[in-house]
Amino acid sequence: MFKHSLLIFFLLVLPFLLVAQADSLKQVAVDAVNRHIKAEKSDTPVVKVKDTDTTKWSPGKRAAVYSAIFPGAGQVYNKKYWKLPLVYGALAFPTYTFVDNLNWFKKTRFAFNTLTRIVQSNYKDSTGYDQIEPKLIPMVNRGDLNGLKNYRNEFRRNVDYSVLGFLALWGLNVVDAAVDGHLRDFNISDDLSIQVKPGYMPIANTTGVGIVLNIGKNHINRLNPGR
Repeated sequence: MFKHSLLIFFLLVLPFLLVAQADSLKQVAVDAVNRHIKAEKSDTPVVKVKDTDTTKWSPGKRAAVYSAIFPGAGQVYNKKYWKLPLVYGALAFPTYTFVDNLNWFKKTRFAFNTLTRIVQSNYKDSTGYDQIEPKLIPMVNRGDLNGLKNYRNEFRRNVDYSVLGFLALWGLNVVDAAVDGHLRDFNISDDLSIQVKPGYMPIANTTGVGIVLNIGKNHINRLNPGR
């Protein structure tokens, strides 16, 4: 049951992260088109200076390291503040399940050890009986060692699943920060551009708006204009 709940939680969180990345990619494309339009309107040629400093960390690597050290730090570095509730909300679930299952693991283990000692002493040594979790008292009174053992093992497995879930979500937080960091300074050169220009088709004798794709130097592909 716990594994199913954890899986459902992952399926609920992943769409939000994917949508967030899609929005980032969409914004990068819009910014690239806007920069290209501004460059065409400007009379002053744009001079691009390539950074030759190989020791400088890229924004993506820096954001990934920040999020690996502290969840959400990479998102803050990328100025994606709205993602913080998603990051901490996602990590809060496995944290809660870890604490809760660890608490019940300790309770069931104590009850199991106490009942084992009582049975081995032929019910003469009841030390620790008054410290048993009240919800487990009926099982102790019935002498249900197998039931307590099964509960103990189940809570122990759930603790492990909670840790794995927390690490997986932490990793997604790092990946998300790294992707946003790489897209932060993403640029499109003159060899890859898109332009919207008036067009004319001699065969159909029609005019309209055409889309010009520039992929590589001196390679232009003009889409058919629409009326």
